[in-house]
Amino acid sequence: MDKKYLERHISNSFDTEIKTIISQILEMGNIVEQQIQDSVTAIVSTNKALAEKVIEVENDVDMREVRLDEICTEVLACRQPAAFDLRMILSATRIIRDLEHIGDEAQKVAKMALRLKKKGAAPGGYNEIEHMGALVQGMLHSALHAFTQLDVTQALAVAKSDKKVDREFKSAMRTIVTHMIDDPKSIKRAMNILSALRSLERMGNHNRNIAEHIIYLVKGLDVRHSSIKEMESKLGN
Repeated sequence: MDKKYLERHISNSFDTEIKTIISQILEMGNIVEQQIQDSVTAIVSTNKALAEKVIEVENDVDMREVRLDEICTEVLACRQPAAFDLRMILSATRIIRDLEHIGDEAQKVAKMALRLKKKGAAPGGYNEIEHMGALVQGMLHSALHAFTQLDVTQALAVAKSDKKVDREFKSAMRTIVTHMIDDPKSIKRAMNILSALRSLERMGNHNRNIAEHIIYLVKGLDVRHSSIKEMESKLGN
């Protein structure tokens, strides 16, 4: 199913509902992408105001999730879509859920920033947070673009990027543990950095989920719980 099909579908079928769902998913995605950036900046620069902003914005993300779920449920009930139309709505509900989860994790990073503001800086890990933050933010940006273009190749690239995030997380954990061993008094502060890194790793997982939902939308293939090699095989790559 290509972009031209979607354009014909939008112009000739229940266009208002579909356009609303797509545009609001992109709005929600852009807000969440900014949350990632702001939460990382907040913890790296110990910016209390920015951390509080991320936490406050999460309320808006939660409300958007609820409203979009309501719209999707109404479309399913009233339109009884089939084939591509049904996959569009099902994929939308799944993408919305993962976006909300990413927002939750960004909020956790912001909370770690506030704790470190009170307790003092951790002995290290800030470069690792900044690097992982850029990776997961880039993944989300690419995933949203893949959604708008119905681009399976780009979606697959996003899924592959999750492996890189996992490697970065494991490397960062080793670095933090070394700091904790060298300076036992810093353990509590270092644990806040570890929590933030864990949240960023989970964001990577949710970005991969979004990529998998896009593949399902476009190709009708359920690639959840599949390895990258299995995905490529199913897609004929």
